[in-house]
Amino acid sequence: MTTAAEMDLLLTVPPALSARVVGSFAYLTIRDRLPTILTKAVDSIHRHKDKFFEQHGEEGIRAEKAAIALLSKLRNELQTDKPVLALSDELEDADAWNRYLQRHQNLQGDQDSVSWFKSPWLYVECYMYRRIQEALWLNPPISDFDVFNEAKTQSYFESQRAVMALCTYLEGLRKSIEGLPDNQLLDHFGKLLQVSLWGNKCDLSISAGQENSQKVSPLDSLDDLRPYILVDDFSSVWSALILGRNQSGPGRVDIVLDNAGFELTTDLVLADFLVSSGLARTVRFHGKSMPWFVSDVTARDFQWTIRQTMAANHMWMSKSGVQWQSYVQEGTWTYHDHPFWTQPHQFCDMASDAADLYADLQGAALVLFKGDLNYRKLTGDLDWEPTVGFDVALQGFGPAPLCSLRTLKANVQVGLQPGQAEKLSAHHPDWMTSGKYAVVQFHSPHSDL
Repeated sequence: MTTAAEMDLLLTVPPALSARVVGSFAYLTIRDRLPTILTKAVDSIHRHKDKFFEQHGEEGIRAEKAAIALLSKLRNELQTDKPVLALSDELEDADAWNRYLQRHQNLQGDQDSVSWFKSPWLYVECYMYRRIQEALWLNPPISDFDVFNEAKTQSYFESQRAVMALCTYLEGLRKSIEGLPDNQLLDHFGKLLQVSLWGNKCDLSISAGQENSQKVSPLDSLDDLRPYILVDDFSSVWSALILGRNQSGPGRVDIVLDNAGFELTTDLVLADFLVSSGLARTVRFHGKSMPWFVSDVTARDFQWTIRQTMAANHMWMSKSGVQWQSYVQEGTWTYHDHPFWTQPHQFCDMASDAADLYADLQGAALVLFKGDLNYRKLTGDLDWEPTVGFDVALQGFGPAPLCSLRTLKANVQVGLQPGQAEKLSAHHPDWMTSGKYAVVQFHSPHSDL
């Protein structure tokens, strides 16, 4: 139940994290990490120059040079703290982005004050990725080029041993899952939820595109990793699934995806288990409509990963891929990429700014939000005290029972016990950004969960 003090917090929310604070993680991200990501994007386009020429002739070379020029200009704007500019492309979300910018300019009362180091970190970081898409869209015929594709595919292939181990475990479950009592389902669900949780460590935007793959089976290290889960609402997640199943039969589970590569595979394995065990009737995956935060899942990544798993030279990997493709063809699994996921809004804005998406999520028995960016949007990326309740930080967002599965890679964290953050800071000053710690945080709008 929300206390009176927490209600006061709802009325006086803290400021947004931003690069105004010199030395903060937001500041270091804007100063160092984002320019590095832009440099790698430019390099990716340039290295494909010959391919563009083969496919499109001189027009491909012209587009390559023009896109690089726009990204170089963007990098200069960022590094010199220039004002944020309106988008000039005609993609379907451009008007929404420009209205969002206008709203910030009106709040500040000064157009020039909405700049890279002065504005909310969440906004300008999302804006950078949207400007990368603009640079490509304005330069056909290379408009659909994914500057991050090579890094994502490399991450997938470098994690093959771990994927093989997961698919082997999954095959063993398939052979015995029918008729398993709930206590045994609980054990397997707990393991696969943790695997999906720790898969979130493989985040290429945090490593600025450097190799960050999973080399060994994550199943072997779950016991060792458990002490690093700072908030563990696993039992509430399980209760939500079981209650829904017992009341009206298996429902729909939505997974709001984060990273491609190994993490996506852990999500697919979890989704397979949910369906094959009867804990869920269908699974809806939500990804990005454009390349985003280096390694975020797009429709192309989703389809490619299933095809690659089908084609693997490993019996249980291949069998898993065939099963996943069957789920897609039957409609048991579906992929969705609403524009809201690649906009800078906090999720508490969803009901007003993307009412169709909010209404869609209301049909889920459970929504799993993967990763750091989703957590930042769930909590508004605000400078909350660590002891503030997760339900308070959601600021009214609650379309359905939801769970955040996140390894910490940004300095926002709520729902901790008194003194917990101070103890962590004393022993591990970078606990909020290292990816070493994680949370499984649950909230339900229903009072009976």
